[in-house]
Amino acid sequence: MSELNPVSGKTPLVFCLHDHPLADSLAKAMGVQRGEFSARQFPDGESYLRITSDVEGRACIVVADLSHPNTKYLPLLFLVETLRELGASQVGLVASYLSYMRQDRRFVDGEAVTSRIFAKCLSQHIDWLVTVDPHLHRYHSLDEIYSVPSRVVQGAPALAQWLKTQSNLLLVGPDSESEQWVSDIADYSQHPFVIGEKQRFGDRHVEVSLPHIEAHRDRTAVIIDDVISSGQTILECIKTLKSNGIEHIQCVAVHGIFADGSDQALIQAGLSQLVTSNTIPHSSNAIDITPQLMTAVISMLQPTRSDSTGVVS
Repeated sequence: MSELNPVSGKTPLVFCLHDHPLADSLAKAMGVQRGEFSARQFPDGESYLRITSDVEGRACIVVADLSHPNTKYLPLLFLVETLRELGASQVGLVASYLSYMRQDRRFVDGEAVTSRIFAKCLSQHIDWLVTVDPHLHRYHSLDEIYSVPSRVVQGAPALAQWLKTQSNLLLVGPDSESEQWVSDIADYSQHPFVIGEKQRFGDRHVEVSLPHIEAHRDRTAVIIDDVISSGQTILECIKTLKSNGIEHIQCVAVHGIFADGSDQALIQAGLSQLVTSNTIPHSSNAIDITPQLMTAVISMLQPTRSDSTGVVS
């Protein structure tokens, strides 16, 4: 892969602070090595870090899922800044899950717009960003808050490819926001779909209604979502599907955060199968996002780029 860094002729290195399957699979797919380091915590909770690989003149790719970011941000900062200080030609971040995207406006006077604050801080320490399906609701692109070049990898094609291998399914989108996404997946995988209507009354209180689906009772319903955190939306979907006589229910999502043991709650509520991509390590990981990430990372490593942001399907 030396053509990715023709100036120095040195191949990139992949670093990862916490065990993540994508670090090894991305390095293997690109034919590059893992960067080596030692890290630990002092008794007072402060971090120690030492880079043992020679990074001078090399592009460094840092893989990190930023779920539960408050404990991960400072160690990540120490890593990327140390790589820069030691002479890395560029330091890019592959944030397979990108946190602090939901608070995209001041809903109540005095609230912190954390998405903007986090993006401004992180942009100061990296040269580029690759992520998978960030929560772009009121933002049209990451360019609105991140000042570094970025690529967004879409998880839908990977989900659609997995679903195409299954039969007799009914795809279920939990709300109107998911309609275009779910319809594209349904079009590729050749399964019918329905879209629900969601009302949110709080962080953990939602209600979901679905259109008449009696004609699909013989099918396995597959709830499609981008992120599962508290799981309340999925739980409501399960309840609604069961009340409409559908017995076989699965769920497929890109990101599985599963706060407060919500994965077990979903299984206990009646899911026969729970499937996620490997953006966040979990036992439900059955969909590999490595090929899509590799394409995006290689595009960022090129010495010349005609644009600063883009979407990779």
